[in-house]
Amino acid sequence: MALYLKKELDNDATIYVWHITESEEELRSNTQVPDDELEELTYIGSEARRKERLATRALLNTIFDDEKVYLGHHDNGRPYLQNLATEISISHTKEYVAIILHPDEDQGIDIESLDRDFSAVEKKALSEDEIDDLSEKNRTLQLAIYWCAKEAIYKRMSLSGVDFAEQIEIERFNPHDEGEIEATFFHKDGSEVEFVLEYMVFDNHAMVWVIEAD
Repeated sequence: MALYLKKELDNDATIYVWHITESEEELRSNTQVPDDELEELTYIGSEARRKERLATRALLNTIFDDEKVYLGHHDNGRPYLQNLATEISISHTKEYVAIILHPDEDQGIDIESLDRDFSAVEKKALSEDEIDDLSEKNRTLQLAIYWCAKEAIYKRMSLSGVDFAEQIEIERFNPHDEGEIEATFFHKDGSEVEFVLEYMVFDNHAMVWVIEAD
């Protein structure tokens, strides 16, 4: 059990990434889990999902060391820390859990495996302009970053009924191992929010997080 990555950002946020190498049994035996979270695990049929929950708790325990923190979720699924005035966003894959924290600003982060089939993302989440900007050479990576960026913005906005293709527009970019991208969120009333996001690629995964919203 180990912290894979800690990244401090210029906007006072911090990213933590946990590599899930443990079995479910190892996570259970080596992680102190609050009773309410243990009860929630009994209702999760998927072993992979249980491991994600347990790894999230293991990462939280590592971040806050000896300080007990309690994780809750709003009705829309957005996570929050029940006993700390710290903003949090969480994402996970089969192999990794990513958490971003900030003292007082809403956050958004998403991580995806590049082994995922992103064909449905292209059809449902991208605009015609975004599809036109895709290159054949780096198509999977571009699609992963598009999706992660839109998910990160969606988490940051915490709104329901968002049309990813129509309401979240990602500016054209050429994918690299890390970089910055710009995006716009279009509210249904016509107002807009401009976003700056950063991304990094590691171990066949793409991770994107919001660094600025205006």
